[in-house]
Amino acid sequence: MRDRVALRGLRARGHHGVFDFERREGQDFVVDAVLYLDTAPAAVSDDVGDTVHYGVLADRLVEIVTGEPVNLIETLAERLAAVCLEEPLVERVELTVHKPSAPIEHEFGDVAVTVVRDRGGAS
Repeated sequence: MRDRVALRGLRARGHHGVFDFERREGQDFVVDAVLYLDTAPAAVSDDVGDTVHYGVLADRLVEIVTGEPVNLIETLAERLAAVCLEEPLVERVELTVHKPSAPIEHEFGDVAVTVVRDRGGAS
């Protein structure tokens, strides 16, 4: 599948992490989702019903980030990827969770986990 719809830099505050203060205080997480689907039908029809409504998807992803806390961003990424694959037209998703305020005592640019999941369960 060559066509992609990308939603990058989606920011939401969550309470994920292994430390008590992360759960208590929360922090921002940034999500990038690249969805693989056939966009040709939407291009022909010019109808949002023939593609992924990225505004609706963004709402669903934010619900996960702001919802039930998990220890690891690997778990969060897996849950977010599953939501993307619930979209009937999405065949594959590349989902990255960034944790820009990770509790690291050294200067760093980013901490991120990326998962790639296919509708058939292969990755």
